[in-house]
Amino acid sequence: MKNWVVCCLTIIISLYLVGCSQDSSVSSSGSGKLEKVSIQIDGAAVPYYAPLYVAKEKGYFESEGLDVEFLYAGAADIVKNVGADNVEFGFPNADSVLTARAQEIPINVVHTTYQHGIGSTIFKKESGIETPEDLKGKTVAVTSYGSPNYIQLQLLLEKYGMDLDDIETKVIGSGSIVNALVGDEVDAIVFSMLRTVELQNQGIDVQEFRSDDYLPSHGNVLITSENYLQSNLSNVKGFINALNKGIEFIVSENEEEAIELAITNYAQSFEGREEVIQEIFREIFIPYLWQSDVTNEHGLGYADLDRWQESINILTDFELIENELVSEEFVLNIE
Repeated sequence: MKNWVVCCLTIIISLYLVGCSQDSSVSSSGSGKLEKVSIQIDGAAVPYYAPLYVAKEKGYFESEGLDVEFLYAGAADIVKNVGADNVEFGFPNADSVLTARAQEIPINVVHTTYQHGIGSTIFKKESGIETPEDLKGKTVAVTSYGSPNYIQLQLLLEKYGMDLDDIETKVIGSGSIVNALVGDEVDAIVFSMLRTVELQNQGIDVQEFRSDDYLPSHGNVLITSENYLQSNLSNVKGFINALNKGIEFIVSENEEEAIELAITNYAQSFEGREEVIQEIFREIFIPYLWQSDVTNEHGLGYADLDRWQESINILTDFELIENELVSEEFVLNIE
């Protein structure tokens, strides 16, 4: 009898241990083992991608049953790789997405992460520029004649009754364009508004005209392929949920912790610049890029299709997009 009881207890304990072992491989969402997915991010690891890093480090992706790997590439390569299903997700700038769709690359925007573009015409206050009309006769730098900032410059001039003949345009690479402004080689540059805050933090009195005021656009957005969306909708929804939680964590006055997490684990080269990055988060990312009147009404990542279409129409007018595009066919609001 005693041996029989011992035998039963042994079986029960063994079954319990097997159950625990199985449970350990199950995600907290209860959906089974974690699904491995990759996302290619535009450029390199920088603290500004903190919502993604927070979603990883805080377990938000894991809670959705996802094991996410971060990869980095140029925007043109990202849209191609996503369209070919080489990676499940991409985080490129919106301009590259529109160009790709015009080339019939089968990608969809599933989260309009940046509600606005980040382009600006930046100038020193001492230059005498106070209004866009004051650009007349000035030297203005762009990174290339085919770049979005070149189009932004033309639209700014057009809005105020001028054209390129009214200024001197200079092409300077992205690695030197800010120094050209600081060194007074040019009067203004059309570049990222993040540089405005950085220069001000260095004690250089600069101001800006934000390009989004005359060219509705978007910065980085989350994309996936049409094929992956159709066959893995639950993973797409889970990724969006985790990304939103990452943004929500930061905007809930946790930007300092998020920046430290991003720099420590992903972007160590930014160590020592925490203060200016925090200022950029508070002035640009939190109130302007991640949030808008649209997100206040509909939620983070919501796509204003009319605004997307306006961007498309402008780029088409400038012949940067050859094929006709309809925003609602590839820019989605997934519920």
